[in-house]
Amino acid sequence: MELREFAERVLFATSLEEKLLTPDIITDEQPGSALVTPSTPGRPRELIFKANGTARGEFPGTRHLEQNQERGRLLHFFANHELLATELMALVLLKFPDAPTAFRKGVYETLKDEQEHTRLYMERMTSCGIEFGSIPVSGYFWRAVSGMESPMDYVAGLSLTFEQANLDFARHFSACFGEVGDTDSAKLLHKIYRDEIGHVAYGLKWFRRWKNPTESDWDAFCRQLKFPLSPSRAKGFSINVEGRRAAGLPQDFIENLNVFSQSKGRTPTVFVFNPLTEARIAGGKGFSPFKHQAQIVRDLTNLPQFLCRQDDIVLVERRPSVHFLSGLKQAGFTIPEFVESVAPLVERKLGALRPWAWGPDSVALFGPLFPNLKELPRPPEACFNERIAQFYSKAWSASLLKSLLSRFASFPWLCSETEVGVCVNSVSAALEAISAIRARGHHKVVLKESIGLAGSNSIRLLEPEILDKQLRWIANAVESGRQVIVEPWLERVVDFSVQLEMSSAGLKLCGYTGLINDARGQFKANWAEPKHERAFPASVMPTLGVTPRAGNEIQLFFAYLFAVLEKELRLMDFLGPLGIDCFVYKDAYGSMKLKPVVEINPRYTMGRLTIDLMKNVHQGCYGLFRLVNRSALKGEGYDNFKTLTTKLQEKFPLRLEGSTHPRICEGFVCLTDPELSKVCLASFQVFRDQSSFQLKRMGITT
Repeated sequence: MELREFAERVLFATSLEEKLLTPDIITDEQPGSALVTPSTPGRPRELIFKANGTARGEFPGTRHLEQNQERGRLLHFFANHELLATELMALVLLKFPDAPTAFRKGVYETLKDEQEHTRLYMERMTSCGIEFGSIPVSGYFWRAVSGMESPMDYVAGLSLTFEQANLDFARHFSACFGEVGDTDSAKLLHKIYRDEIGHVAYGLKWFRRWKNPTESDWDAFCRQLKFPLSPSRAKGFSINVEGRRAAGLPQDFIENLNVFSQSKGRTPTVFVFNPLTEARIAGGKGFSPFKHQAQIVRDLTNLPQFLCRQDDIVLVERRPSVHFLSGLKQAGFTIPEFVESVAPLVERKLGALRPWAWGPDSVALFGPLFPNLKELPRPPEACFNERIAQFYSKAWSASLLKSLLSRFASFPWLCSETEVGVCVNSVSAALEAISAIRARGHHKVVLKESIGLAGSNSIRLLEPEILDKQLRWIANAVESGRQVIVEPWLERVVDFSVQLEMSSAGLKLCGYTGLINDARGQFKANWAEPKHERAFPASVMPTLGVTPRAGNEIQLFFAYLFAVLEKELRLMDFLGPLGIDCFVYKDAYGSMKLKPVVEINPRYTMGRLTIDLMKNVHQGCYGLFRLVNRSALKGEGYDNFKTLTTKLQEKFPLRLEGSTHPRICEGFVCLTDPELSKVCLASFQVFRDQSSFQLKRMGITT
């Protein structure tokens, strides 16, 4: 029989008997002309693909696999995959009659293996009480590969993608069948696993022969695949390194594949780290970050990956290294898709856009992507406008707090209205406010620009008299049209934050974190304790010395704060994350008071990041997120971030607990790449016991 005749029968026959029939002798003397790809292969009525988007049989997984019928349903899925591979191999023989003879012969030999696999699956599922065609089948493999334009597309899309993935799936499910005592199915899957090693090796041989010799296997593979195919489809639940090595795939290919991510169907959300939004709002179009500020953003650019779900996207200037991402994956963190510009995303459907902060910069960056949003698309002017810009103002936060204090003036643990900031627009008004604060017994005073980065754009007045340079700072600020907040510098005892999320359904509490700032008010660290999702840090209530009645009052106050805030957010049409900074302080009489709103940040914060990091922490443990700058690095006796990271990983090795979803119970993990960090490093440490956690926290505080 001629190879073309055989391939036509496999592709177009409408009975399984014909499709799975293998001739004794085959020749390839009349390959014929190139075939135009049909919309679907010929199939029996019961095995015709369900229309894309219509209901099909749900993948049964491994639940109830001890039941005959469930094992049969799983085998039915596998049989359809093998039949699809058979049909696609017949298609490649018909589409590319001029391909090398040796290549066509190899495809034929592989096709015969796939026919055998299909027959074997049919026998096993029948013994489990399931007939082939009794469950609706998907044609995804056909849709993904049949559009191939060259034999190179075939080996990349089928051999190195779907067949490579089966190195993981076949071995995994072989073990699952063995665990429930189905040794026949386990042996069948193991046989298919061994065959797939040969199939992948065959595809790799030809792929290397056709690819650009200057490209690595990995780079050529990524370039060859056409969306929606991506390397994500080339792996299963976990990477089977041994099988890939046996197929000849190099170590760097395996490592890159292990940390690669791209959505397999769910429309992804796009994240980006843009922490300078407040400065851009304050500075306007002329704003340009200082060199140090720009480097901090570069050092921390991957942090949104810890806010992501599986298959989401993070925009970065440079993709993190494979070695770094491999370490994060071993620690149990999800690895998202990293993209270095918005250009590759303009043709993709997207679920949502989630910048660190909505502002002029993120609206401009995401501008080309707004039309791609799948559900409830919001125009750019709804994401950021003048009303939302005012929400960034410390004056807005101060005004909100004053209104709340007037309602709850009888609560003795609350700060007074005189300890809330005063907004001024002139030098004379600033001097008057400073004088009034000092007349009330507060010698230390802090002035902050209403919109600006935390700890920056502020000065502290500690001297008995106002210095000339301080007067110049005030004059420059107000003459530039920026409002200034004047408030007493209070003796803080405990800082903490409240993390919230505003959606169309309302305002949701995400949790509470402890907060460590330096003497200037710049961020150093966040921590989270067990039950952080619903309870203040354990040190807050004892520090305030509250009675049970006062405890109820605090809960009442925050419930009212959230209700008022939700109403204001609805008026602004604001959606997204926000954080409220709070602290307990000691007043002039030695009493402990609570300032419940220091400022409101309508964006992601390091506190929110800490709460999301805690999703990977074992129940009952403590987490500490920290930013280490060069000053802290030198203070701890290290010359570079890489050395610091190595020493801390050796001193505090990671330990995970849990069988299904292991989580960190103790140890140190670096969240940004220490080899690329220039001025700042993000880290996360988990503690099993409270005493070790408190010692570490105190060390950072001091």
